[in-house]
Amino acid sequence: MNRLSTQRELATIAAVSLAVAVSLAISGCDSGTPAAVAAASPETPVVSTAAATPPAPKQAAFDPKSYATTGPLVAERQADVAAERDGRVVGVSVQIGDHVQAGQLLAQLDDRALHVACDAKTARVASAQALVREWEAEELSARAGLRRADVMRSDKIISEEDWEHAKYKVDETVAEVARYRNEETAAEADSKAAILQLEQSRILAPFSGVVGRSSALAAQEVKTGDVLFWITAEAPLHVLFTVPESAMAAFTARKPLDLTTADYPGLHQPGRILRVSPVVDPASGSVQVIGEAVHPSPLLKPGMQMQVRLAP
Repeated sequence: MNRLSTQRELATIAAVSLAVAVSLAISGCDSGTPAAVAAASPETPVVSTAAATPPAPKQAAFDPKSYATTGPLVAERQADVAAERDGRVVGVSVQIGDHVQAGQLLAQLDDRALHVACDAKTARVASAQALVREWEAEELSARAGLRRADVMRSDKIISEEDWEHAKYKVDETVAEVARYRNEETAAEADSKAAILQLEQSRILAPFSGVVGRSSALAAQEVKTGDVLFWITAEAPLHVLFTVPESAMAAFTARKPLDLTTADYPGLHQPGRILRVSPVVDPASGSVQVIGEAVHPSPLLKPGMQMQVRLAP
């Protein structure tokens, strides 16, 4: 009895499974979806039928003749001229835009007290020198006396005490000469320091050029290091600019340049490349280039922004 019930249950399960399989097959045919796809595992990748992305267009080749960049004009020599000592400005000799020569007086600080001190130290040097000469003469006399005393001592004309006195006289004069020579050296050092301070009262142009900035005013109190003038040479004029790494091969030393500026639209200033940095800036991917204006036009001034191209 039990065996018969078990066989009936197995037959029932098989019939149900067959019915489900037939139903799924019919459903798959009706929906147009292949049974293999319907029965596929969720992990099976689905191949997209969308069209592939077209390749990016090729970039145009670099044309050095059409490449342009900008950079400032800078003078080869530029300098801030500062006060070298504390003092009060008593005179200003130049203004912004004035052309100056190397060593020309730009401004004067009050130096009256320094003149007095310098004169006193010069007199001290002269006094020390006179004393040195005086004691040098005494030394010569004392040495001559000692030579005579040596002879007289040998001939037993003078006593040992008298000879010792002559010897002491020489030692004394030698010591005095050394002392006053030291005083002379110290006095000369003090005098040189006073002369230097006196010279520092005169603010001079370090080289020939033009006054670009001036902050010196009469009766102004200044401190050591206060910048009073800015001097820039007018030539040679350099132009500083950068080019991308891709253009580096076109910009080489001695290549001619065409320099223009919006300030003077009709001006085409010839130039040339002086130096190209051998290092590429990793942050910008560019190379520093230094050019030079050849026989620069008087219209060009340091600080102007120039447009730079390779000359045709």
